[in-house]
Amino acid sequence: MPRGEIVASYESYGEAQAAVDTLAHADFPVAEVSIVGNDLKSVERVIGKQSYARAAISGALSGLWLGLFFGFFLVILSPTATSLPFIAAASLIGAGFGLLFRIVTYSISRRRRDFTSTMQVIATSYSLVVSPDVANKARNVLER
Repeated sequence: MPRGEIVASYESYGEAQAAVDTLAHADFPVAEVSIVGNDLKSVERVIGKQSYARAAISGALSGLWLGLFFGFFLVILSPTATSLPFIAAASLIGAGFGLLFRIVTYSISRRRRDFTSTMQVIATSYSLVVSPDVANKARNVLER
């Protein structure tokens, strides 16, 4: 936790960033500034209903990306391998394993959680905290 004095409080992160920009334009030592989020809240937004089809598609796509990565990586390490068939095979194997893994995990957790969601932590307000040595200078710059 940063130590110092609170010189200003804002309702949004964008406002706090703008205040730091103001300080930077006034040649204030911005290395002395911290933006602190207050009253953190966890927000989970439900995106939609989960189904076997959605689980299969998302698992296959995740596995496909992983397979592509491993395919490219192995082609780089083994220059004698024929590139395109090797990458395609690794992608298909990755998609298959991703699909299987996601279907199995969905089947296990289906009764407890039958929806997809995203989780984020948000703050209700943001404070600018600066070291006590330069707190008055920061207040003066922000009051202009």
